[in-house]
Amino acid sequence: MTWFKVANAGDIEAGQAKVVEAGGKRIALCNTGDGIYAIDDMCSHDRGPLDQGKLIGHRIECPRHGAQFDVTNGKVLSLPAVRPIRSYPTRLDGKEIEVEV
Repeated sequence: MTWFKVANAGDIEAGQAKVVEAGGKRIALCNTGDGIYAIDDMCSHDRGPLDQGKLIGHRIECPRHGAQFDVTNGKVLSLPAVRPIRSYPTRLDGKEIEVEV
């Protein structure tokens, strides 16, 4: 696995998600206010773009059908999704956010 610099720490406000690319993957960076988390930017139910959904605490909701996932680990929190999404380790290198893919 490799670490990729994907954004600056000030690029994502608390309660927001932003799409980045790392290692050929489309990843949603989610700022929960207590940390930056990285998940696949695709709902496991119907491939909806999670970055366009609501981020409330550690939950992100798919804008299409309302499936919810925990951004800290990718676990499903509500139907209609039944499969988790992938989460990725993140770290700060100075002011830059890095994701391990």
